[in-house]
Amino acid sequence: MTNPETQEQTPEPATDRLERAVGAAETALIEFEIAVETFRIEVENFSRLHHQRLGPMYARLDELDAQIAEAVAARSGDPEDLRRASEARGAVLPMPGVDELFGGWIQSEGLSPEAQAMLTEQSVRPPERVRPSEEARRIFRELVRKAHPDLASDEAERERRDAFIVRVNRAYADGDVAVLTELAEEWAAGPQPQRARLSRSEELYARLEWLAERKEWLAQVAAELEESAIGAMLKMAPDDPDQLLNEIGEQLLADVAQREARLAELVG
Repeated sequence: MTNPETQEQTPEPATDRLERAVGAAETALIEFEIAVETFRIEVENFSRLHHQRLGPMYARLDELDAQIAEAVAARSGDPEDLRRASEARGAVLPMPGVDELFGGWIQSEGLSPEAQAMLTEQSVRPPERVRPSEEARRIFRELVRKAHPDLASDEAERERRDAFIVRVNRAYADGDVAVLTELAEEWAAGPQPQRARLSRSEELYARLEWLAERKEWLAQVAAELEESAIGAMLKMAPDDPDQLLNEIGEQLLADVAQREARLAELVG
């Protein structure tokens, strides 16, 4: 009787091994892409909140630094103090022009609610921080897997996928599960292009090559996000960035009070 343990195992076909490798690489890349896109959304939202909440305090600090330097220079008349005062005043941002003030607010339909609130002196609703749900991530994952432009075999199909993925990314950034669901249904009902006439092995090797290139590009995007000023701040408190904003705000208020006291001493 033959011992099953000593039976020679049939080697796994090379194509099957390659197929399994491609499947594992696809899964890892999609998860990486979702993580990068989610972090990008967090950085974007945190940047908006940071600018809205803390921007006026930074501007106030710059103005106080300029006034202090000017007061010191007026007292001493020293050329070096005058130079410092000139540099400090130059660092104060000028008042924005109309185009800057309303940049991104005036749309084809007119003013956004935020801009309208500014003009009518109503309180401006702060931008909401969006954290896509698990369901949004699941649908986004499937749509990226099926509709990514780099899966296209001709230019017209690539352009169709480009336009579609822009809509997918926008819905994911908004955390809108309903829109993502509609997009999934739209994709399923749309035309399914024929694959290029390659052997299965050629197709798998081409897919692996694309996956490697895509991973390299995503790694670069992730590094740029993490190395940015806002990204570095967000990484300090990934679970509670709002509290980080509060802490920074409290420190800035203390700095403003300290500089105001110093200015009062100089001009009083």
